[in-house]
Amino acid sequence: MRTKREDVRNVAIIAHVDHGKTTLVDELLKQSGVFREHQEVVERVMDSNDIERERGITILSKNTAVMYKGIKINIVDTPGHADFGGEVERVLKMVNGVILVVDAFEGPMPQTKFVLKKALELDLPVVVCINKIDRPEARPAEVVDEVLELFMDLDASDAQLDCPFVYASAKAGFAMYEPEDEKKDMQPLFDTIIRSIPAPEGDPEAPAQMLISTIDYNEYVGRIGVGKVDNGSLKVNQEVLLVNHHDPGKKKKVKVSKLYEFDGLNKVEVAEAGVGAIVAVSGIADIHIGDTLCDANHPDPIPFQKISEPTIAMHFMVNDSPFAGKEGKYVTSRHIRERLFRELNTDVSLRVEETGDMDCFKVSGRGELHLSVLIENMRREGYEFAVSKAEVLYRQDEQGKRLEPMEEVFIDVPEEFSGAVIQKLSLRKGELQGMAPAPGGYTRLEFSIPSRGLIGYRGEFLTDTKGNGIMNQIFEGYGPYKGDISYRAKGSLIAFETGEALTYGLFNAQERGLLFIRPGDPVYAGMVVGENPKTDDIEVNVCKSKHLTNTRASGSDEALKLVPPKEMSLEQSLDFIDTDELLEVTPKSLRIRKKILDSKMRKRAANK
Repeated sequence: MRTKREDVRNVAIIAHVDHGKTTLVDELLKQSGVFREHQEVVERVMDSNDIERERGITILSKNTAVMYKGIKINIVDTPGHADFGGEVERVLKMVNGVILVVDAFEGPMPQTKFVLKKALELDLPVVVCINKIDRPEARPAEVVDEVLELFMDLDASDAQLDCPFVYASAKAGFAMYEPEDEKKDMQPLFDTIIRSIPAPEGDPEAPAQMLISTIDYNEYVGRIGVGKVDNGSLKVNQEVLLVNHHDPGKKKKVKVSKLYEFDGLNKVEVAEAGVGAIVAVSGIADIHIGDTLCDANHPDPIPFQKISEPTIAMHFMVNDSPFAGKEGKYVTSRHIRERLFRELNTDVSLRVEETGDMDCFKVSGRGELHLSVLIENMRREGYEFAVSKAEVLYRQDEQGKRLEPMEEVFIDVPEEFSGAVIQKLSLRKGELQGMAPAPGGYTRLEFSIPSRGLIGYRGEFLTDTKGNGIMNQIFEGYGPYKGDISYRAKGSLIAFETGEALTYGLFNAQERGLLFIRPGDPVYAGMVVGENPKTDDIEVNVCKSKHLTNTRASGSDEALKLVPPKEMSLEQSLDFIDTDELLEVTPKSLRIRKKILDSKMRKRAANK
């Protein structure tokens, strides 16, 4: 018989990027007494990895739990970026309701729509938390109307429309039922969760059933499956069957060696877990997202959403430049292969394929951000390798027509820049779908554009809008091929010989375009040292020194003035490279180079 388990609530926090999900979780942890009185608390404690902290974004969903009035609230913090949308979809299967966090000034944004749509499709109750209520320009009443409009746009049921609203400032640590209430603590939010999010239900007497929604990885115990116990109970040392709804052939007897429940930021070992508990299971080597652990005599897999397919691919290969192996710790194809396949343990939206070349791997992901985070992580761990330009993955329909991934793009820009943005995106096959005023005197533009039209656009966008534009994108699905796009209107300046860049050589080269290097930087023949404003590539000799004669001393000329070089970040470099170029990535440097270093061979290949 199905019963409710009243001492547990399972809830996910969903929102657009930067609306304060992770900060809200911090505050709930603090106020439920997870941290001791004088313990120093790191901000955004849930963002555990360095890149998450630096960029202020959440990449992996995280689990935590707090106790409130004797009820255990399991909280899952989800990412807001579209590239990590695969994480959001799966996590919602573990919970019985969601807290939708919306910025009191910005209102609902593209990703708000995306995550809310997923929650409503699964018929989950929603608690709306209007956050950052203490911002000077907050406009809570209008934002509430905008949220309700969004519910109606997404065909919410009457019950879903009747959702509770809470006003909060996660940073200042208070929540209120009405904007004019007294600002005290987070209690109104806790009480609303207990009241509005239903308790998990299931049949404690039935055979055990648990769907794996997330995978964690730990060097000591290997893969750890995280999910919610739907029916029955799981015990340590119990023999269970591993099955999968989408793979009927998968039936494997395994043993639960350890069970953990979440308590604050820690995993606590337990001997048994009942209905509604969110637990982590270790000791099962071949466990994947979407697998069901069930009673050995009752193989009954739970259906789940298929994970979104990748839309973009890059080649990762062994670095073979003249400077290979000088700066990296792990440089061989064996190292790179091991590392890429290890990433598959935790990242489900990633694909790694071997190619005909032993030294080259094809890596596919959900977007440029998704792959650049992997590249940055590998770089920090001491890997040295080269990557090619990102390319989109095409498909074919039944008639054999070519289909390509399409994105919905929302852009908020000050009005004077909207013309430049529309012009650039039209050249990249973008179609303007709508234009409306946005808060703060901005204009909101909505485009439908092929994914490849956005490759390399972000840098230009920041230049065109003088850093004032905000761009958000959501994968829309596959559509008919839109025709050829010319990516880069600029050529490269290529070093002519190997050596050290000298001021005299750079001074002569800077007349040809914008340089990426300084005096003293080592260069090699075929390395890209700058960009040419015209479309063709030019070879320059940056290692050239000034010849001295007996009538002229080296110091008698005026000092040569160099224009400061353009410093390129990883994303900018990935955006800049062309199809015949590679990006050499080492723990210390990023170098752009031609695939073919020898200039005669390059010309021959171009003529072919």
